[in-house]
Amino acid sequence: VQLVESGGGSVQAGGSLSLSCEVGRFATASNCIGWFRQAPGKEREGVAVIAFGAVGTVYADSVKGRFTISQDNAKNTVYLEMNNLSPEDNGMYYCVAGAGYCYAGRLLRPNAFGYWGQGTQVTVS
Repeated sequence: VQLVESGGGSVQAGGSLSLSCEVGRFATASNCIGWFRQAPGKEREGVAVIAFGAVGTVYADSVKGRFTISQDNAKNTVYLEMNNLSPEDNGMYYCVAGAGYCYAGRLLRPNAFGYWGQGTQVTVS
């Protein structure tokens, strides 16, 4: 097991949820860590990424101002704080890791991340 997600669950619209991802051996400055999501019948969508050990973050336009990605270097953990959730945020959320820099275009390229967690469900009603 390489990426371990936790958190998620069910919440009413307007509510908040937090996701965590233990990144283990990916906790190095050479990796881009982030979150993708997939709703039933839809393509995978990049949500946010962060350069581990650095300050660079990138967000999808659909979550800017509502979601915050952060990291705890001591715990080798990346977090996704999600506020003002709506039913459009429903889906399975996956923690991802890949070598190289984080940049906006990488949110459009799920195949640019070679490692995926098992996923955690987020349901907004």
